[in-house]
Amino acid sequence: MEQIRNNLFRIPIPVPFPMKYIYCYLAVDKQGVVMIDVGFNDQAAQEAWKQAFTELKLQPRDIKVIYLTHFHPDHFGLAGWMQELTGAPVYISEPDMAMVDRAWRNDDVQAQLVGRMAKDNGVPDLLAEQIVEHMLKLHNHVLPLPELRPLTMTEVRLGDELWQVIPTPGHSDGHRCLYQPESRLLLAGDHILDKITPNISLWPGGRPNPLQDYVQSLQQTAALDISLALPAHGKLIDNVPQRVTELLEHHEQRLEQMRVLAKQGRTAYEVASDVFRHKELSPHQWRFAMAETLAHLECLTFQGKLNKSQDGQIWIYTQSNQN
Repeated sequence: MEQIRNNLFRIPIPVPFPMKYIYCYLAVDKQGVVMIDVGFNDQAAQEAWKQAFTELKLQPRDIKVIYLTHFHPDHFGLAGWMQELTGAPVYISEPDMAMVDRAWRNDDVQAQLVGRMAKDNGVPDLLAEQIVEHMLKLHNHVLPLPELRPLTMTEVRLGDELWQVIPTPGHSDGHRCLYQPESRLLLAGDHILDKITPNISLWPGGRPNPLQDYVQSLQQTAALDISLALPAHGKLIDNVPQRVTELLEHHEQRLEQMRVLAKQGRTAYEVASDVFRHKELSPHQWRFAMAETLAHLECLTFQGKLNKSQDGQIWIYTQSNQN
C-alpha cells in the first residue's frame, strides 16, 4: 500500500495475469471513503481488500461510492462482491455499462462473437475455440454482477476535492480518467501505463476505430496540466507528455509495420503471427493479439492505406491503390 498524499491511498490487488497487480485507489475522508476500481474476483483479491481495510482501520460500510474506470475484469470483477460487502453504489460510464451487458450479462454471446471474429480473420478453428473457452472461464471472476449506475457526471467528489471526469476512449469504449486540476493529479486507469502499452483492441459491438479514439484521447490528455499520473498497473508517471509521445510513436511504428506486412494481401492472423512471432502466446494472449492487430488494420483502412475484401468467409487486407 502506498500513500500518495494525506487522504489518497494506492492499494495493490493481485491478479492472475502477467502484470501481477492492479492498483486500486481509496480517497479517505471523515465523510466517507471513495473507491476507484475493485480488482479481479478471486480469493486472493478478496483477502487483499480485507487486509487493506484492516491496515487503514476501515469498515466495509465506510465505503460510500465506487467508481470504475472501465469494464475489464481486472477492474470490474469484484464490483458485485464489493457492493454486497459495502452497500455502496457502483458507477461506470454508459458505453462500458453496455459492454457489461454484452460481455458479462449475456452468458456466452460475446465470447461466441469473438470466436467468430477470430475465424473470419484467419485464426485456425482449434485456436478460435480455445479463445472462446478461455473467455467463458472469465465469467466466474465477474460474478455476482453489481447493480450499476451510469457515470454521467462531469465532476465527482473525492474527499474535499472535485475531480473532473475525463472521457478517454481507446482501451475501452467508455474508459474514464479522473483529473484534479489544482493538485494536477490524474487517476489514469489503463489509459496511460509506465512501461507497457495499453492494449487497444477491436471487439464485436464496439466502436469501429478504437485506435483513432485512443490517439485522440492521448492528445487531449497531453493538453492537461498533470504533475503525476496514477495508473492501474506499474509505476506512477511523473512525465505524462513524454509518455504520451512514446505511446503515440509506438502506434505510428506499429501501423507502418502492419501496413508493410499486409501489402501483398494478408489475413489479420497472418499479420499478428509475424508481429508476435518471437512470443509463445496462450489462447488468452492470442485473443488480445488478434484484437489489437485488427484495431491497427482497421485504422489503416480508415486512413485509406489498406483495403479489405473477403475470400469466402475470410477477410484479407491489401495495400490501397492510394499507396
